[in-house]
Amino acid sequence: MTEKAAKLNVASQGYPARLREKGLPGRFPNLWLVGDASLLNGPLLGLVCSMRCPGQVIVRTYDLARALRDASVPVIGGFHSPMEKECLDLLLRGTQPVVICPARSTCRMRMPSSWRLGIDGRRVLVLSPFDALHRRATSALAQERNSLVGALAAEVLVLHASPGGHIDALCRELVASGIIVWTLDLPENDVAVQAGARPTSPAQFAHDWGTRNGGS
Repeated sequence: MTEKAAKLNVASQGYPARLREKGLPGRFPNLWLVGDASLLNGPLLGLVCSMRCPGQVIVRTYDLARALRDASVPVIGGFHSPMEKECLDLLLRGTQPVVICPARSTCRMRMPSSWRLGIDGRRVLVLSPFDALHRRATSALAQERNSLVGALAAEVLVLHASPGGHIDALCRELVASGIIVWTLDLPENDVAVQAGARPTSPAQFAHDWGTRNGGS
């Protein structure tokens, strides 16, 4: 089923305050969305991951996704890489807000039934900075989309960053901009830690999220 996307620009009342605060309206002047724009008002956890993951990261990521779901942590991400998709599948079984940011336009996008249920329940928002000309995801659009995810997130959790890859670069960019970045406490994630991410465990992170972010 395709959906008609609403448009927000910098003059719109619902344009995200977080983008204004960071001086980013010039970079993201227009946003297209399907769902409840108010889901952007609260603190969101950005979730990103490289396309390939070591086995131990995969095992721990399932624990993390369940912990985030059970703690009702609101999450934003592109949910494009294999592990991001697995996380989305688990998160959509919960009750917390989920903001999905495709690396393409939302105009005339066919929404999976699981997304549609969440949209109807006002707990899923599909959001894109790309106009109708961008109908197919590309690597360049994915990088820009990940920057938007980082800009809208209160904190970002890097599941895994391949050395020298796009997520590695994003991690360094986010840390340099002052955003708090976390990663799973595993030897396989030393690259993210070296980039400035803070190591954490699934249970501890989910438990502490609300304390750090106003009890959300």
